[in-house]
Amino acid sequence: MGKAWPALGVHVPECDPHLQELVLAELDDFRPTAIQDADGTSPLRAFFTTAEARDAAARALATAFGSHLFVETIDVEDEDWAARSQAQLRAVTIGRLVVAPPWDAKRGTRPLLVIIQPSMGFGTGHHATTRLTLKALQDLPLDNRTVLDIGCGSGVLAIAAVKLGARAAVGIDVDPDALENAKENATLNELGDRVEFKLGDFREMSLRADIVTANLTGGLLERSAAQLAATVEPGGYLVVSGFMDVEKAQVSHALEPLLVLERLDQEDEWMCAVWRSHHSQRSRQT
Repeated sequence: MGKAWPALGVHVPECDPHLQELVLAELDDFRPTAIQDADGTSPLRAFFTTAEARDAAARALATAFGSHLFVETIDVEDEDWAARSQAQLRAVTIGRLVVAPPWDAKRGTRPLLVIIQPSMGFGTGHHATTRLTLKALQDLPLDNRTVLDIGCGSGVLAIAAVKLGARAAVGIDVDPDALENAKENATLNELGDRVEFKLGDFREMSLRADIVTANLTGGLLERSAAQLAATVEPGGYLVVSGFMDVEKAQVSHALEPLLVLERLDQEDEWMCAVWRSHHSQRSRQT
Protein backbone atom coordinates (compact mmCIF):
# COMPACT_ATOMS: atom_id res chain seq x y z
CA MET A 1 0.00 0.00 0.00
CA GLY A 2 1.31 3.45 -0.94
CA LYS A 3 1.50 6.55 1.17
CA ALA A 4 -1.78 7.95 2.47
CA TRP A 5 -2.17 11.74 2.58
CA PRO A 6 -4.00 13.37 5.52
CA ALA A 7 -6.90 15.36 4.13
CA LEU A 8 -10.09 17.18 5.00
CA GLY A 9 -13.35 16.84 3.13
CA VAL A 10 -15.18 20.15 3.51
CA HIS A 11 -18.84 20.23 2.50
CA VAL A 12 -19.67 23.85 1.67
CA PRO A 13 -23.36 24.67 1.09
CA GLU A 14 -23.92 25.57 -2.58
CA CYS A 15 -26.31 28.32 -1.52
CA ASP A 16 -23.40 30.32 -0.07
CA PRO A 17 -20.60 30.60 -2.70
CA HIS A 18 -18.79 33.30 -0.69
CA LEU A 19 -18.35 30.82 2.15
CA GLN A 20 -15.88 28.76 0.12
CA GLU A 21 -13.58 31.79 -0.22
CA LEU A 22 -13.67 32.27 3.54
CA VAL A 23 -12.90 28.56 4.06
CA LEU A 24 -9.90 28.74 1.72
CA ALA A 25 -8.59 31.80 3.54
CA GLU A 26 -8.89 29.97 6.88
CA LEU A 27 -7.10 26.88 5.50
CA ASP A 28 -4.20 29.01 4.20
CA ASP A 29 -2.70 29.37 7.67
CA PHE A 30 -2.15 25.60 7.81
CA ARG A 31 -0.23 25.40 4.50
CA PRO A 32 -2.23 22.71 2.69
CA THR A 33 -0.12 20.85 0.15
CA ALA A 34 -2.93 20.83 -2.41
CA ILE A 35 -6.59 21.73 -2.66
CA GLN A 36 -9.10 19.95 -4.87
CA ASP A 37 -12.10 22.18 -5.52
CA ALA A 38 -15.64 20.95 -4.97
CA ASP A 39 -17.29 19.85 -8.21
CA GLY A 40 -20.95 19.64 -7.23
CA THR A 41 -20.82 15.96 -6.30
CA SER A 42 -17.59 15.82 -4.26
CA PRO A 43 -16.63 18.11 -1.38
CA LEU A 44 -13.69 20.47 -1.34
CA ARG A 45 -10.60 18.49 -0.33
CA ALA A 46 -7.54 19.95 1.36
CA PHE A 47 -4.39 17.81 1.63
CA PHE A 48 -1.71 18.23 4.31
CA THR A 49 1.77 16.85 4.94
CA THR A 50 0.94 15.73 8.48
CA ALA A 51 -2.13 14.55 10.36
CA GLU A 52 -1.36 17.15 13.03
CA ALA A 53 -1.68 20.01 10.52
CA ARG A 54 -4.89 18.52 9.15
CA ASP A 55 -6.43 18.16 12.61
CA ALA A 56 -5.44 21.69 13.57
CA ALA A 57 -7.09 22.99 10.39
CA ALA A 58 -10.25 21.03 11.22
CA ARG A 59 -10.40 22.60 14.67
CA ALA A 60 -9.92 26.07 13.20
CA LEU A 61 -12.76 25.52 10.72
CA ALA A 62 -15.02 24.30 13.52
CA THR A 63 -14.23 27.40 15.60
CA ALA A 64 -14.70 29.80 12.68
CA PHE A 65 -17.79 28.33 11.05
CA GLY A 66 -19.41 25.94 13.52
CA SER A 67 -22.48 24.19 12.14
CA HIS A 68 -22.30 26.06 8.82
CA LEU A 69 -19.84 23.41 7.57
CA PHE A 70 -19.56 19.64 7.67
CA VAL A 71 -15.87 18.72 7.88
CA GLU A 72 -14.57 15.15 7.81
CA THR A 73 -11.00 13.91 8.30
CA ILE A 74 -9.92 11.41 5.66
CA ASP A 75 -6.78 9.69 4.36
CA VAL A 76 -6.32 9.54 0.60
CA GLU A 77 -4.05 6.96 -0.99
CA ASP A 78 -1.32 8.46 -3.15
CA GLU A 79 -2.25 6.13 -6.01
CA ASP A 80 -5.82 7.45 -5.84
CA TRP A 81 -4.53 11.01 -6.26
CA ALA A 82 -2.33 10.03 -9.21
CA ALA A 83 -5.19 8.20 -10.93
CA ARG A 84 -7.47 11.22 -10.64
CA SER A 85 -4.74 13.53 -11.91
CA GLN A 86 -4.02 11.39 -14.96
CA ALA A 87 -7.71 11.25 -15.82
CA GLN A 88 -8.29 15.00 -15.53
CA LEU A 89 -5.18 17.10 -16.20
CA ARG A 90 -4.22 18.37 -19.63
CA ALA A 91 -1.70 20.89 -20.94
CA VAL A 92 -2.35 24.52 -20.07
CA THR A 93 -0.95 27.54 -21.94
CA ILE A 94 0.26 30.56 -19.95
CA GLY A 95 1.70 33.22 -22.22
CA ARG A 96 4.77 31.78 -23.94
CA LEU A 97 4.78 28.71 -21.70
CA VAL A 98 2.95 25.43 -21.97
CA VAL A 99 2.75 23.43 -18.73
CA ALA A 100 1.79 19.83 -19.40
CA PRO A 101 1.69 16.43 -17.70
CA PRO A 102 3.86 13.80 -19.44
CA TRP A 103 0.84 12.21 -21.17
CA ASP A 104 -0.15 15.50 -22.85
CA ALA A 105 3.30 16.87 -23.66
CA LYS A 106 4.03 17.29 -27.37
CA ARG A 107 7.79 17.63 -27.55
CA GLY A 108 9.44 19.46 -30.41
CA THR A 109 6.55 21.77 -31.19
CA ARG A 110 6.70 23.88 -28.03
CA PRO A 111 10.14 25.32 -27.22
CA LEU A 112 8.93 26.59 -23.84
CA LEU A 113 7.31 23.36 -22.73
CA VAL A 114 7.41 22.61 -19.00
CA ILE A 115 6.60 18.99 -18.14
CA ILE A 116 5.17 18.42 -14.67
CA GLN A 117 4.34 15.00 -13.26
CA PRO A 118 1.28 15.58 -11.03
CA SER A 119 1.86 14.64 -7.42
CA MET A 120 1.13 16.17 -4.05
CA GLY A 121 3.73 18.87 -4.74
CA PHE A 122 1.70 22.02 -5.48
CA GLY A 123 2.05 23.48 -8.97
CA THR A 124 0.67 21.89 -12.14
CA GLY A 125 -0.20 25.19 -13.81
CA HIS A 126 -3.91 24.68 -13.22
CA HIS A 127 -4.26 26.89 -10.14
CA ALA A 128 -4.68 30.64 -10.52
CA THR A 129 -1.73 31.47 -8.26
CA THR A 130 0.66 29.37 -10.37
CA ARG A 131 -0.62 30.91 -13.59
CA LEU A 132 -0.30 34.44 -12.20
CA THR A 133 3.28 33.83 -11.11
CA LEU A 134 4.24 32.27 -14.44
CA LYS A 135 2.76 35.28 -16.25
CA ALA A 136 4.72 37.66 -14.04
CA LEU A 137 7.99 35.79 -14.63
CA GLN A 138 7.63 36.24 -18.38
CA ASP A 139 7.72 40.03 -17.98
CA LEU A 140 10.84 40.12 -15.80
CA PRO A 141 14.50 40.40 -16.98
CA LEU A 142 15.43 36.75 -16.44
CA ASP A 143 18.30 36.46 -18.94
CA ASN A 144 21.45 35.33 -17.12
CA ARG A 145 19.83 35.99 -13.72
CA THR A 146 19.56 33.70 -10.72
CA VAL A 147 16.18 32.61 -9.38
CA LEU A 148 15.08 31.40 -5.95
CA ASP A 149 11.71 29.65 -5.66
CA ILE A 150 10.51 29.60 -2.05
CA GLY A 151 8.01 26.85 -1.29
CA CYS A 152 8.77 25.29 -4.66
CA GLY A 153 6.34 22.36 -4.51
CA SER A 154 6.49 20.62 -7.89
CA GLY A 155 9.34 22.89 -9.01
CA VAL A 156 7.29 24.37 -11.85
CA LEU A 157 8.36 27.98 -11.21
CA ALA A 158 12.09 27.21 -10.95
CA ILE A 159 11.95 25.01 -14.05
CA ALA A 160 9.97 27.61 -16.01
CA ALA A 161 12.42 30.36 -15.02
CA VAL A 162 15.34 28.44 -16.53
CA LYS A 163 13.31 27.71 -19.67
CA LEU A 164 12.67 31.46 -19.90
CA GLY A 165 16.39 32.28 -19.77
CA ALA A 166 17.54 32.31 -16.15
CA ARG A 167 21.11 31.19 -15.63
CA ALA A 168 20.24 28.96 -12.67
CA ALA A 169 17.41 28.38 -10.22
CA VAL A 170 17.16 26.98 -6.71
CA GLY A 171 13.91 25.70 -5.24
CA ILE A 172 13.42 25.15 -1.51
CA ASP A 173 10.58 23.47 0.38
CA VAL A 174 9.94 22.00 3.81
CA ASP A 175 8.24 18.92 2.32
CA PRO A 176 10.65 16.13 1.26
CA ASP A 177 7.96 14.44 -0.85
CA ALA A 178 7.43 17.64 -2.82
CA LEU A 179 11.18 17.89 -3.41
CA GLU A 180 11.30 14.35 -4.78
CA ASN A 181 8.57 15.33 -7.24
CA ALA A 182 10.46 18.53 -8.12
CA LYS A 183 13.67 16.60 -8.83
CA GLU A 184 11.73 14.16 -11.01
CA ASN A 185 10.30 17.10 -12.94
CA ALA A 186 13.74 18.65 -13.43
CA THR A 187 14.89 15.36 -14.94
CA LEU A 188 11.83 15.20 -17.20
CA ASN A 189 12.73 18.69 -18.48
CA GLU A 190 16.40 17.74 -19.05
CA LEU A 191 17.79 20.77 -17.23
CA GLY A 192 20.93 19.18 -15.83
CA ASP A 193 22.52 21.15 -12.99
CA ARG A 194 20.83 24.45 -13.84
CA VAL A 195 18.05 23.68 -11.34
CA GLU A 196 18.70 22.56 -7.75
CA PHE A 197 16.24 21.70 -5.02
CA LYS A 198 16.93 21.93 -1.29
CA LEU A 199 15.08 20.89 1.85
CA GLY A 200 14.63 23.68 4.37
CA ASP A 201 12.70 26.64 5.73
CA PHE A 202 13.63 29.90 3.98
CA ARG A 203 13.38 31.74 7.31
CA GLU A 204 16.31 29.70 8.58
CA MET A 205 18.48 29.78 5.43
CA SER A 206 20.83 32.37 3.94
CA LEU A 207 19.88 32.39 0.27
CA ARG A 208 19.72 35.30 -2.18
CA ALA A 209 18.85 35.63 -5.87
CA ASP A 210 18.09 38.23 -8.53
CA ILE A 211 14.50 37.02 -8.90
CA VAL A 212 12.64 35.43 -5.97
CA THR A 213 9.24 33.76 -6.21
CA ALA A 214 7.09 32.96 -3.19
CA ASN A 215 3.73 31.34 -3.92
CA LEU A 216 2.77 30.88 -0.28
CA THR A 217 -0.20 31.84 1.89
CA GLY A 218 -1.29 35.34 2.76
CA GLY A 219 -0.57 34.87 6.44
CA LEU A 220 2.92 33.52 5.82
CA LEU A 221 3.74 36.31 3.35
CA GLU A 222 2.67 38.90 5.91
CA ARG A 223 4.56 37.36 8.83
CA SER A 224 7.74 36.73 6.80
CA ALA A 225 7.96 39.98 4.83
CA ALA A 226 11.38 40.94 6.22
CA GLN A 227 12.88 37.50 5.54
CA LEU A 228 11.48 37.48 2.02
CA ALA A 229 12.84 40.94 1.22
CA ALA A 230 16.27 39.88 2.50
CA THR A 231 16.46 37.13 -0.15
CA VAL A 232 16.35 39.64 -3.03
CA GLU A 233 19.62 40.90 -4.50
CA PRO A 234 19.94 44.68 -4.96
CA GLY A 235 18.00 45.66 -8.07
CA GLY A 236 16.16 42.34 -8.04
CA TYR A 237 12.51 41.39 -7.84
CA LEU A 238 10.22 39.49 -5.49
CA VAL A 239 7.10 37.86 -6.95
CA VAL A 240 4.55 36.90 -4.31
CA SER A 241 1.31 35.03 -4.84
CA GLY A 242 -0.97 32.68 -2.95
CA PHE A 243 -2.85 35.46 -1.14
CA MET A 244 -6.47 36.44 -1.72
CA ASP A 245 -7.96 39.84 -2.48
CA VAL A 246 -9.24 40.06 1.10
CA GLU A 247 -5.60 39.75 2.26
CA LYS A 248 -4.14 42.31 -0.16
CA ALA A 249 -3.99 45.17 2.34
CA GLN A 250 -2.19 43.14 5.01
CA VAL A 251 0.39 41.70 2.61
CA SER A 252 1.03 45.06 0.96
CA HIS A 253 1.35 46.82 4.32
CA ALA A 254 4.00 44.31 5.42
CA LEU A 255 6.10 44.62 2.24
CA GLU A 256 5.76 48.34 1.46
CA PRO A 257 8.49 49.54 3.87
CA LEU A 258 10.94 47.07 2.35
CA LEU A 259 10.32 46.98 -1.42
CA VAL A 260 8.71 48.97 -4.24
CA LEU A 261 5.48 47.65 -5.77
CA GLU A 262 5.84 47.23 -9.55
CA ARG A 263 2.57 45.52 -10.49
CA LEU A 264 -0.45 43.80 -9.01
CA ASP A 265 -2.46 41.18 -10.90
CA GLN A 266 -5.60 39.25 -10.03
CA GLU A 267 -7.43 36.16 -11.25
CA ASP A 268 -10.74 35.48 -9.55
CA GLU A 269 -10.07 36.02 -5.83
CA TRP A 270 -6.32 35.26 -6.09
CA MET A 271 -3.58 37.91 -6.24
CA CYS A 272 0.01 38.18 -7.45
CA ALA A 273 2.33 41.12 -6.83
CA VAL A 274 5.78 41.99 -8.20
CA TRP A 275 8.01 43.98 -5.86
CA ARG A 276 11.39 45.54 -6.70
CA SER A 277 14.37 46.14 -4.46
CA HIS A 278 14.94 49.78 -3.51
CA HIS A 279 18.53 49.53 -4.74
CA SER A 280 18.99 50.61 -8.35
CA GLN A 281 22.22 48.68 -8.91
CA ARG A 282 22.56 44.91 -8.84
CA SER A 283 25.29 43.42 -6.76
CA ARG A 284 28.23 42.02 -8.64
CA GLN A 285 27.72 38.33 -9.42
CA THR A 286 30.50 35.94 -8.47
